[in-house]
Amino acid sequence: MKTSRYIIILMAFSMITLNYSCKKSYLETPQIGSLSPELLQTKAGVDGLLIGAYSALRAVKADGAAFGGADSWQASPDNWVYGGVAGGDAHKGSNAGDQGPIESIAGFFPNASNPFFNTKWIADYEGITRCNNVIIAAGKTPGYSAADLANIIGQARFLRGHYYFDLKKMFNNVPYIDETTPDPVQPNTTDIWSKIEADFLYAYNNLAATQPDVGRANKWAAGAYLAKTYLYEQKYANAKAIFDPVITQGQTAGGLAYALVAKFHDNFNAQTKNNSESVFAIQAIANSDPGGITQSNDGDRLNYPYGTSSPFNCCSFYQPTVDLVNHFRTNSTTGLPYLDDFNTHAIQNDMGILSAADFTPDAGTIDPRLDWTVGRRGIPYLDWGLHPGNDWIRDQGYAGPYSPIKHVYTQAGQNTEGDQHSWGPGTAVNYNIIRFADVLLMAAEAEAQLGNFSKAQDYVNMVRNRAANPDGFVYKYADNSNPTGGYSTTPAANYLVKPYPDGNFAGNGLAYSLKAIYYERQVELAMEGHRFFDIVRWGIGDQALNAFFQYESKITTDITPGHFTKGKSEYYPIPQVQIDLMVKGGKSVLKQNPGYN
Repeated sequence: MKTSRYIIILMAFSMITLNYSCKKSYLETPQIGSLSPELLQTKAGVDGLLIGAYSALRAVKADGAAFGGADSWQASPDNWVYGGVAGGDAHKGSNAGDQGPIESIAGFFPNASNPFFNTKWIADYEGITRCNNVIIAAGKTPGYSAADLANIIGQARFLRGHYYFDLKKMFNNVPYIDETTPDPVQPNTTDIWSKIEADFLYAYNNLAATQPDVGRANKWAAGAYLAKTYLYEQKYANAKAIFDPVITQGQTAGGLAYALVAKFHDNFNAQTKNNSESVFAIQAIANSDPGGITQSNDGDRLNYPYGTSSPFNCCSFYQPTVDLVNHFRTNSTTGLPYLDDFNTHAIQNDMGILSAADFTPDAGTIDPRLDWTVGRRGIPYLDWGLHPGNDWIRDQGYAGPYSPIKHVYTQAGQNTEGDQHSWGPGTAVNYNIIRFADVLLMAAEAEAQLGNFSKAQDYVNMVRNRAANPDGFVYKYADNSNPTGGYSTTPAANYLVKPYPDGNFAGNGLAYSLKAIYYERQVELAMEGHRFFDIVRWGIGDQALNAFFQYESKITTDITPGHFTKGKSEYYPIPQVQIDLMVKGGKSVLKQNPGYN
C-alpha cells in the first residue's frame, strides 16, 4: 500500500502564509517564506497548500518545535495529556516537577496561564488557517473539473472540521474563522457545532471513496467523523443514519472494506498500519529526509520506558494507572468485565518490589488487550524482553509500576520504525484518530440510546470477539534470552474474554447497556487519548474521576490533590494570552470559561 506522499514533502509548504492570511498570532506562525496568491493559484500550488494543511495535523514545524515555539508534546495530536492523563488512563509519569504544567491539568487545578493550553490553541488554529487558504486558492484556480475541485475543498473542510472538533471538545467556546471571515478578531460566544457538522457533511457528500494516498481523507472517514459529531451533540438518530452506511459500505482511502483486523495490536504496529481498521490516521515515517523526527510520531517522544536498564533514551511519561489496569480483569466463569467493582478484583502489581524474585505474577483471568496496552513486570514488552518493572520506571512511588506500549516501535524494526534524530525517540507508528473499533462502539452507543439493544450488543460483541481471538494474544518468548527470536505457544498470562450472552443488553435495559459500552470503550481505546472527552460528553466526569482520585491516590503520590469540579472541569480554560490579544474597542472579545475567572 502506498505511503502518503504528503508526509515526505518539504516542510516549506507547511510554512507558507498567503497575503490574505489572518494576522492575529493565534492563527499563524512566524513566516519563513511568503508567496503571493497568484503563484499559488495553480493546481500545484493548491496541492502544496493542501499538503501544508495535512502537515499541520502533526502540530510541529520543520525544526521539531510545536507551532508557537513550544514543545511538541504540548500539542500532540493524540491528546495524551488532555484526553489520557486527564481522563485517568495514565499518570503524567517521570518524577515530581518534570513538565509541571501537566500536573495541574491532571489534578484539575490549572489556570488560564498554563502554557500547554496556548500551544494547543495555536496548533489547531494554524491548521484552520491553512485549510482556509486552500479553499480560497482552490476557488480562484482555473482548470479544475467540478469533481476535482469538490474533492480538494472536501479534504480542506474535513481537516478544518477536525481542527475545530479538537478545539470544541477542549475549550467548548471558541471563535469561528472561515475563508469568508474578513476580521479574525471574533468572539467565542456562538456555539460552533453546526459549523463542524457543515464541514463534515460537505466532505461526506463530495469526497471520493478512495484517494491516491492512503493518508488523505475520503468520503467514509468524513462520514465517521460526521456521525461522531452528531453523537457528541446527542443527536442519536442522525448519528445512526450515518454510522449504518459507514459500517456496511465504508472503505479506507486505499480501498479496503472497513473491518476489524484479526490481531488487536496490528493497529499499533508500523508494519501493519493503514489496514482495514484505519478510518483516519495521521501518517508517521521514521528517519525521513528531510524532516527527521518531525515526520515521525513526535508528540509521544517522552512516553517510553526509562530507567536503569531501559533500551530507550527517554523519559517514563504517560504511565498507565493501576485503576486502568484493573479494568482488564475478567470474570473467570463468564469472561465478562466487572462493570462496577473492578478495583475490588485488582490485578497484582509490583509497587515497591525491586526484585523479580519477590514478585508473583497475577494468575487470574485477564482481558488480553491489557498486555498490548500496558507494559507490566514479567510480561513480554513487544520484542524488547520481559518488562522488568522498576528498572524501566523513573519513579515508581510517584507514578506507578506500568509503561505504555501502543505507540512504541519494535526492537526488530528499531532502525526503520524508530527515529533517533532527537534526544527522545520518534516512531513510525501512526496516530489513530478514528479506527473501526471506535466506530463500532460509537454506533453501539447511538443504537442503545435509540432502544436498539440487540444491535448495540452485536457491535460490542464484534469488538470483544476480536479480543478473544487467540491469534492476537501475547505469548511467552521461545527463549527469554533472545526476545527477537520468536514466541512459544504458551500465552503470557491467563487470558479470557467472552462476548455478552444473547439478550443481555435487552434484558438489562439502557443504563446497563450504556455502562457496558462505556466500559468497552475504556479497555479497547485505552491510552489513545479518548477517555477524558468520553466521560465529559457522558456527563459522568465528576463521578468517574473523583472515584479514580480516591482510589489511585492511595497508591501513588502524584495525584493526591486531584478533584474534578462539575460545571468547571469539563472544559479547559481559554488561554489568557489569547484573551489579552483578541481585543476590539479596548476590550477582549473572548469570554473565559466558567470557573476560571
